[in-house]
Amino acid sequence: MKIVVTGGLGFIGSHTVVELQNEGFEVVAIDNLSNSSESVLDGIFNITGKKPIFEKMDLRDKASVQNFFKKHNDVAGVIHFAASKAVGESVENPLLYYENNINALVYVLQELKELPSANFIFSSSCTVYGQAEVMPITENASIQPAASPYGNTKQIGEEIITDVAKVTNINSILLRYFNPIGSHPSTEIGELPLGVPQNLVPFITQTGIGLREKLSVYGDDYPTPDGTAVRDYIHVVDLAKAHVIAMKRLLNKLNLDKVETFNLGTGTGSSVLEVITAFEKVSGQKLNYQIVGRREGDITSAYANTDKANNVLGWKAQSSLEDSLASAWKWEQKIRS
Repeated sequence: MKIVVTGGLGFIGSHTVVELQNEGFEVVAIDNLSNSSESVLDGIFNITGKKPIFEKMDLRDKASVQNFFKKHNDVAGVIHFAASKAVGESVENPLLYYENNINALVYVLQELKELPSANFIFSSSCTVYGQAEVMPITENASIQPAASPYGNTKQIGEEIITDVAKVTNINSILLRYFNPIGSHPSTEIGELPLGVPQNLVPFITQTGIGLREKLSVYGDDYPTPDGTAVRDYIHVVDLAKAHVIAMKRLLNKLNLDKVETFNLGTGTGSSVLEVITAFEKVSGQKLNYQIVGRREGDITSAYANTDKANNVLGWKAQSSLEDSLASAWKWEQKIRS
């Protein structure tokens, strides 16, 4: 069965391609290489013994999307990662985020609805909950006003998919993930942020390796035990496996609704200072960090209630925070050696 993975050479996309190929799927990876590298194909090959079909393409180009689905008219499902994803950048450049994250989604769905049957997994985010009122966050938590344009694109994306599913043959699962970190245990693929990392863990590992002078901790005056923001950090391989399970659920027609929603996290919240301490433990490196002011768009706390993913989807995160950080550190050491 042919599965299309948009953003397939990105951080989560590449790990999902690996897990799909390990399960025997034929994979077509689409990527415009704006935040990834074609060398990721070699890493995928080294793990699985097979390269996915690769199409370099920008999904904002409607004609290219139409031509792609004419060429690949035997697609069984699409896993849609392709999107810009930095909260801070989205505040500074909202139009880039609305164009990239909404237009690409619409163009893909327009082609999928023409297929006899279509299965669609959407890479969503816990940002749709904004600052949730109750922790841990269940799928029934109210959708708060978005704290950033990035978060808003995920809310709008979910609404578009829900509206389209009502009147087409598209079945969809919305996967709301918390904070993906780590790398493949083979160290063949991992997180490759271009420029200054926007996420905590690559900034930590780059500081640990000496690439960055110091780590900025945005705010120590949050109403949390140590004053720093709390997040739910999930190993990227655990996350990738959830996408394969979700796709099989749709292919086997086990979904109970046209659109289903699952939180993907560990169920445990860790503060920024706790992550730093855990990294120092697994790496043996002391981190140079400084407390600076809060960053616009950041929320206080977010961690998942994973009961629905565990019991309905049949998926559970396996790796601990220390496991995930150790794999991220191994990857950083490899790419800098």
